[in-house]
Amino acid sequence: MTDLRREDFSYHLPEELIAQRPATERTGSRLLRLEGANGQWEDLQFPDIERLLQPGDLLVLNDTRVIPARLHGRKSTGGAVEVLVERLTAPDTLLAHVRSSKGTREGMRIELPGGAVAEVTGREGDLTALRFDRPVAAYLDAYGEMPLPPYITGSDAAADRERYQTVFAREAGAVAAPTAGLHFDTPLLARLAERGIQQARVTLHVGAGTFQPVRADRLADHVMHAEWLRVPPETVAAVAATRAAGGRVVAVGTTAVRSLETAATNGTLAPFEGETRLFIYPGYRFRVVDAMVTNFHLSESTLLMLVSAYCGREAVLATYAHAVAARYRFFSYGDAMFLTPSPVAARLP
Repeated sequence: MTDLRREDFSYHLPEELIAQRPATERTGSRLLRLEGANGQWEDLQFPDIERLLQPGDLLVLNDTRVIPARLHGRKSTGGAVEVLVERLTAPDTLLAHVRSSKGTREGMRIELPGGAVAEVTGREGDLTALRFDRPVAAYLDAYGEMPLPPYITGSDAAADRERYQTVFAREAGAVAAPTAGLHFDTPLLARLAERGIQQARVTLHVGAGTFQPVRADRLADHVMHAEWLRVPPETVAAVAATRAAGGRVVAVGTTAVRSLETAATNGTLAPFEGETRLFIYPGYRFRVVDAMVTNFHLSESTLLMLVSAYCGREAVLATYAHAVAARYRFFSYGDAMFLTPSPVAARLP
């Protein structure tokens, strides 16, 4: 399918359907089930996921934790600077997207809240390397802002620190939340465990590149941004045990999908730690994932292309059209979907 083009994954979304705030309760969103085998959908509420999951299934959760990654400062010359951390590289260094009126140069100093100073030490592609005069992680916790997506125009800083974070987040390093996981609260996870639905963890630190548009017209020409992930041995063992017992592997979010599929690139799921640039679009055959929970994704985005690979492009776009007509809430703070694969994408034996 090398002839697929970016505009093949376009749809119209009224701006008022972009969720600006989360639901009052984490489980208070709607859930749209799409069966990839026949393209049929069903309108549900998120707690209905309890009946969609079966004893013996394995939920795979991304336990990354969003760091307060946005900073506002000034150059020594007075110009305003915005720093959006991409990832930490050492206790006092990081790579970031830096926006300023006249760009940055090596040696430039950025004055930040709390008296901190960051120095530009170089570039890596589109990213700027910065060295801080103090440990970065603790500084961000004290002075950083939660890096809400660009389509969320209003914010409640105190509320976002809690709600733009999953209840199972533990490994700090993401600059965007694995948003499918935002719908789960602790009581729901406990009820699922009581029913024999197991849980396993992966870690993928979502980067700001997840919001970057696909610039290539042909999907085959697109180069994915890099993100760091880990699939631990215990998760590999849990998948194997689930398979042996006849259960399904249910990935919570596209980040969990990409983690598992990256770790199975050689044909068999194995422990993995490192960067991935895996770009999943129609034509891809899945190796690990039997079902997934996901949010609604931006038009022409790599994430929409991933779910189209899973359920079929036509079925996904038709379901999105239904979601728009039915006034579902879209994107990070919006509603969710439960997907099963089309026959052409179903897991390889």
